[in-house]
Amino acid sequence: MPIPFLTDELVFPPSHQTTKDGILAMGGDLSPARLLLAYQKGIFPWFNEDEPPIWWCPDPRFVLFPSELYISKSMKQLFRKQVFTITYNRAFADVIHHCGAIRQHREGTWISDEIKNAYQTLHEMGYAISAEAWQDDQLVGGLYGVRLGSVFFGESMFSTVSNASKYAFISLTNSLQEQGLTLIDCQVYTEHLESLGARMIDRREFLTHLEQEVGTIPLI
Repeated sequence: MPIPFLTDELVFPPSHQTTKDGILAMGGDLSPARLLLAYQKGIFPWFNEDEPPIWWCPDPRFVLFPSELYISKSMKQLFRKQVFTITYNRAFADVIHHCGAIRQHREGTWISDEIKNAYQTLHEMGYAISAEAWQDDQLVGGLYGVRLGSVFFGESMFSTVSNASKYAFISLTNSLQEQGLTLIDCQVYTEHLESLGARMIDRREFLTHLEQEVGTIPLI
């Protein structure tokens, strides 16, 4: 089945009409309205700098339910010692910059200036949030993503000191759970997040969660 190419019209194909790899569509823009519509429908952008936007909705979906968060004994020791200081939304631009820089060093990055600008705009609108881990007043780890309703859609994380990103992720999860968070979308499998309790669920189940826990967000 050919991959649909989006126009200026603010619409996506049905979320189940993906390729085997989970690609739903290509093209379009990264406007706030399109991004918010995408997340409501379980769709996220992921593409290289020299490509048009590529929109994904994989099946199965990798998620973490906050009630299933696993904290190892070694991580609990780090929390008891308060090894890192955690803040929220204090350095969003720095977090996304570091996420892009770490990926660039390893394998090239999808966190282009276009992505940074798009999510900075969502941050200024109150949708994109970050968690930061500090050590000796230095930013050493963090993550960012989008929160809609009681769902957090994780985008990327970075760490320059061992365990800093895990520490930030655990802290953010606990904080958001206190605020009523019910689901974290981890998008695609990583061993890092599996060690914290993330698991695969059927796409239909994931989309049902979104219908119940995100609802409809007013588009700009």
